[in-house]
Amino acid sequence: MTEKGNILMQRYEMGKLLGKGSFAKVYHARCVNTSHSVAIKVIDKDKIFKCGLMDQISREISVMKLVKHPNIVQMYEVMATKTKIYFVLEYVKGGELFNKVQRGRLKEDVARKYFQQLISAIDFCHSRGVYHRDLKPENLLLDESRNLKISDFGLSALPDCKRQDGLLHTSCGTPAYVAPEVISRKGYDGAKADIWACGVILYVLLAGYLPFQDKNLVDMYKKICKAQLKWPSWFSSDIRKLLRRLLHPNPSARISIAEIMEHPWFRIGHPNHGKLFDYTMNSTDNVMPIDMNLALDHSNANTVGGNQAVEKLTNLNAFDIISLSNGFDLSGIFEENSNKEEAKFTSTNTASTIITKLEEIAMSLRLKITKKCGGLLKMECSKPGRKGVMSLNAEVFHITPNFHLVEIKKTNGDTLEYQKVMKQVMRPALKDIVW
Repeated sequence: MTEKGNILMQRYEMGKLLGKGSFAKVYHARCVNTSHSVAIKVIDKDKIFKCGLMDQISREISVMKLVKHPNIVQMYEVMATKTKIYFVLEYVKGGELFNKVQRGRLKEDVARKYFQQLISAIDFCHSRGVYHRDLKPENLLLDESRNLKISDFGLSALPDCKRQDGLLHTSCGTPAYVAPEVISRKGYDGAKADIWACGVILYVLLAGYLPFQDKNLVDMYKKICKAQLKWPSWFSSDIRKLLRRLLHPNPSARISIAEIMEHPWFRIGHPNHGKLFDYTMNSTDNVMPIDMNLALDHSNANTVGGNQAVEKLTNLNAFDIISLSNGFDLSGIFEENSNKEEAKFTSTNTASTIITKLEEIAMSLRLKITKKCGGLLKMECSKPGRKGVMSLNAEVFHITPNFHLVEIKKTNGDTLEYQKVMKQVMRPALKDIVW
């Protein structure tokens, strides 16, 4: 259905693959009736159902219906079959802003233009109660006229996502662009978190590199929470003043969008100062009604076989990883805590591959698997040691479909026996799947 040259739903001629992610592929396509170019995001229903992402997809569709703005990628329609969901989107041919920054920092007037367009679009989103929560140069596209377009509202939030305290509590986003209050996990204002991300983006555009970076994830978060900025020599005093207010660690003291629009540096050459866009879609938008029930119905979808235990893995994000480990740096080598009774490693293998490998190791050690549930394996020796029967828990945590964290803990028995098993057997046996 999605091969190049095929006609989708008698409406779109599918073209070349533009990109792919964990759950979706994006193709260039052409409307059969109008010859208008579009991008079609093809989402696999089985994968998103297994990972519990249907609510996220539903929310993304709802959000895209709300945000009609010239600096936001538009959704034209949503279609579905038994196994796939199709987002028909505006085709933006200029690529990611990230690719432009990779070649070096931007000139100040160019960076200011993109920042003005970004703020105008985010102001519009916030006026509709939409918070993006994953703003970064990779999610900012450029059209053929070099105008900015915000994409990927997959992590966005609506007012109904707030709790009774009026704040959002889901920790999400890309680590280098996330606000200090999101890291703290005590609740945050979605608008203030977006403004912080806009500040990081502005710094990156002007400097060519991130304001807070470290190979160790925890150390990077410490830098973010302190918000200690270093200024390149070419940053003017106006830019520094604006960035200090954008990247203020206290969200209540952080600059608002209305104040950004009044800032002298921002106002230079801004054609729509202080105004929201009144955007009316043109005839090429061809927006069709979205059948949410069809798009999200999974009752007739094909069932993909496989290890049923893997389907119920615990999901982790970068913020959960921090709580699991002090100083965990995602290096892929074993990391052990101070009492030497647990170890962690990361792997790019599938969960089923990791679990199968752990089962093989258990058999070689003559360990009895006493419980297997989701990504959890409980194992114990058949004979007691110096301090009773040694038992281990090995649990696989889902971070992304191609990235897992494995935690091995001693739950009973002698620590020295556990360390011997880890050093002489577990480590060597697992070396092929440790990333």
